[in-house]
This record gives sequence, C-alpha cells and structure tokens, in this order.
Amino acid sequence: MTPRPRPHYVLPLRWTDDAGLAELTDYLLRLARVVPVTVVDGSSPALFAVHAAAWGHAVEHVAPDPWPGANGKVAGVMTGLRRARADVVVVADDDVRWTPAQLDEAVALLGDADVLRPQNVFDPMPWHARWDTARTLVNRAFAADYPGTLVVRRASLLRAGGYRGDVMFENLELVRTVRAAGGREVRADALVVRRLPPTSAHFWSQRVRQAYDDLAQPARLVAEASLLPAVLVALAARRPRRLLLGALVAVGVAERGRRRHGGVRVVGAGTVLLAPVWAAERAVCVWLALAARARGGVRYHGRRVRHAASSPRALRRRATL
Repeated sequence: MTPRPRPHYVLPLRWTDDAGLAELTDYLLRLARVVPVTVVDGSSPALFAVHAAAWGHAVEHVAPDPWPGANGKVAGVMTGLRRARADVVVVADDDVRWTPAQLDEAVALLGDADVLRPQNVFDPMPWHARWDTARTLVNRAFAADYPGTLVVRRASLLRAGGYRGDVMFENLELVRTVRAAGGREVRADALVVRRLPPTSAHFWSQRVRQAYDDLAQPARLVAEASLLPAVLVALAARRPRRLLLGALVAVGVAERGRRRHGGVRVVGAGTVLLAPVWAAERAVCVWLALAARARGGVRYHGRRVRHAASSPRALRRRATL
C-alpha cells in the first residue's frame, strides 16, 4: 500500500513574551521530524531572533507577508499557505498539539474534501478550561465546535483568493470561504486534538471577544441575546423555579454534547455542571459584544475590528465575480 502523503504544518505566531518557549520548542522539533513545518512569526524583532535561534535549523521560520486587515493570524496563515510544499496544510494555533498519528488520521478523513474541522480538548484542564469546555459541549450538542486548528486543501483556498483579514472569527471565515467557492467541509468531531489551556488572565480577556463571534451567526445571536431578558423577567416575577429549570436544561444540553462522537472518553461528567455558568456569562457578554459593535467593533491588538465574519451569501456572491 502506498503510504499516505504527510501534510505541511503552518503555525501563525505573534508573541509578546516567551513564557512558553521551551515547551513549544520541544513540540516543534519533534513535529519537524515527521512533517515539514513553517512558523510564520509576527513577534517583535527581538523575540523573532530568539525564535530563529531556537527553531530555525529545524523549521522554516519567516515573517508574515502583508495581507489586508487587522487580524494578523490571517496574514500568517496565508503566508504559510503560499509557502507550503504539500496540498494538504494543517493550520494550528500555538497552543494546539497534534500527534503524528492524528496528522495521518486527518489526511485520511479529509479524503477528497477541501477543509476538515477536528475537535480540541484542553489538557490539562484547570477550572477556567472546564468552564470553556462547557461552551464546547453546548456547541457539540447542536452541531460542532470551532477549534484552534483546521486542515485545508491549499489549492482550494488559493483558488478562492484567500480569505478576509478584517474579521474576528477567522476560522469561520476560512471555512465559509472554501465552501462558498464550491469546496466541501468534513466535520471530524471524534478526532480530538490536545490544546493547552490559556492563563486565567487570558481566559477573562476573551469573554466578550468570543461572544462577538456570534454576530456572524444570527440564529445563535438571537437565542443568546434572549437569555438575559428571560432571567430578568424570572427574577422580577420571583420565579426561581424557572431559573432552576433553565440551569437543568443547560446541563442536559452539555451532557448531550459530551455523549456525541465519543466525548465521554475525553471530558469528565462534572464539566457539564458548568454549562449554566457559561450560559450566564454569555447572556451578559453577548450584550457587551453588541455594545462594542455599536462603538465600531471589538478591540483587537489596540484596534477595533467591526466584522465577526462574512455571511455565506456575501461570500458566494464574491466567488461568482
């Protein structure tokens, strides 16, 4: 049997400190033994030089090419994609940890499709990672979560002209762009790729920005925006049973997500109890996201980004031009 070709691995990076350098270096050096790796590094010149010394002998280490838009990750992805030496490219954030076996499985699952969406799970899982995992489980209950890594067919995204760099929800933008150009998506919900948890400070900084992504998903936005008014009505009517029922529904939804596609093997049962906490967070943060939109967008690296992601209709219209 002819061995399946290995993908090219692209890591867009922009660090402000090197707290995780030793661990990432170990990962990249091991990964580079089995697949070609390109790190597109938008860090400061001083950190760029340190990274070049640590990895430059084993991986392709380059600065990002110019790309329109404030989202530097998109510039990093497009730079790496253009330099890739394989048609199948794994794009991964700096906290994602693929194994060689999972890379082979991803290529097999992609088949002749154009983009593949696996599932991330935090490991280790401190309290704030369990909180965010409750969000992942709710997403899995209805469809699938968006991870910090995608597998994309290089030719398909280049043929589409790349994707917008002035959006916050860049993974959704990438997937929608490929699909609008006629590509096919594969959801690999049972392919669980490890993700390192953020610091608690970074977790808190992401609450409104994550809620801002829902502006690109109108049905979800309406559902989540209705949560806070419902809670306020229940409190005004002194009907605590309604709140308890809502909490039980959230737990049940999260448990459904945990039981789909083998989630019980990687997520403990206690995590579903945090689903009401996440729902309460989102009930508030989605309104803060709407307020940010009214002020011109959510803050990202000192700038405001107005768009969460393009609508499928707009992308299909662009693809036909």
